[in-house]
Amino acid sequence: MDYERTREYFLRKPEAVEEYPFGPEVAVYKVRGKMFSTLSETDGVARINLKCDPDEALALRDIFDTIKPGYHMNKKHWNTLILNGTVPEFEITRMIDRSYGLVVKGLKKSEQKALELRYGLDELYR
Repeated sequence: MDYERTREYFLRKPEAVEEYPFGPEVAVYKVRGKMFSTLSETDGVARINLKCDPDEALALRDIFDTIKPGYHMNKKHWNTLILNGTVPEFEITRMIDRSYGLVVKGLKKSEQKALELRYGLDELYR
């Protein structure tokens, strides 16, 4: 996945919004005000930060050389993925879906239930 395809995938998530609180270099993607990813590009190579289960975060870092502890994030719960073609697209979308779902599960119960009723469990927790 490249920068633009990744951006489009983020924005297809229910109620996802794109903001630039850190300046024009880093896009932040949120659901109901909570961040589920960032996206940036340096020298033509895109990078994303994704929320992750701590055990899964470690396993992914062991499997893929281009997955590192989250840059400027809590390294226990966030990974940085360099989008250079070495991680299969299905794995990238799975990690994005997981990050989004973890953030939705961490919302206030009323917000979580509202999203579940509006979009369905399958759409939120792929």
